[in-house]
Amino acid sequence: MLILVSNDDGYFAPGLAALVDALRPLAELIVVAPETNRSGSSNSLTLDRPLSVRKAASGFMYVNGTPSDCVHVALTGLLDRRPDLIVSGINDGQNMGEDTLYSGTVAAATEGYLFGIPSIAFSQVQKGWTHLDAAAAVARRVVDQFVANPLPSPVLLNVNIPNRPLTELLPPRVTRLGKRHPSEPVVKSATPYGEPVYWIGPAGKAADATPGTDFHACVEGAVSITPLRFDLTHAEQMPAVRDWAATDWATPEWTGANR
Repeated sequence: MLILVSNDDGYFAPGLAALVDALRPLAELIVVAPETNRSGSSNSLTLDRPLSVRKAASGFMYVNGTPSDCVHVALTGLLDRRPDLIVSGINDGQNMGEDTLYSGTVAAATEGYLFGIPSIAFSQVQKGWTHLDAAAAVARRVVDQFVANPLPSPVLLNVNIPNRPLTELLPPRVTRLGKRHPSEPVVKSATPYGEPVYWIGPAGKAADATPGTDFHACVEGAVSITPLRFDLTHAEQMPAVRDWAATDWATPEWTGANR
């Protein structure tokens, strides 16, 4: 079995090393990760310049691009065979609710999912790497379970792990995404020359942390596992939009072939 491992904190991140050490007994591993921290890069691909791939002393390969770049380059030109699984993380901080839209950790897994490869993203709830050994043990257990009992069709799992000793973690719960309040305001500052600059503010607090959500599970000390998909069609709004769009297009600008 071949597992492709990536992240968004960079190839030097403790979470990546812990994940690789935990999974090494299970399969052949290839690591392709960003050269620098690319948190919040979402699913962006670099199209305005070429990308380079280098190898670190650890054997990890790193790319001067985004997490999505890393997986895309690996799958479309770097690897000589298709991975059986793609794993991303372990991220330094939670990826719950709307975080999944911005997260580079989730994006690396999503890129694999878009290629039809089962993919799993792992994150610790609190920043700072406390109890990283427990998070790595959870990641190994989840991957081991997947190897022994594969889920049908390509699957994308988002796993959040509370920063607790392994003996204090509750069993995993399958959850839905919660919701956050809007982000905090930007932090305004200035350059040494007096020019205004802005730092993106912190993520909003949880607005929906009711039972069944990823937020609720992690607050209670349980590992959260959320299956994700990326059909963005708002099916419930389609009838209303059809009615709204069903206007008379017979105007001077819309005649003949356009009608």
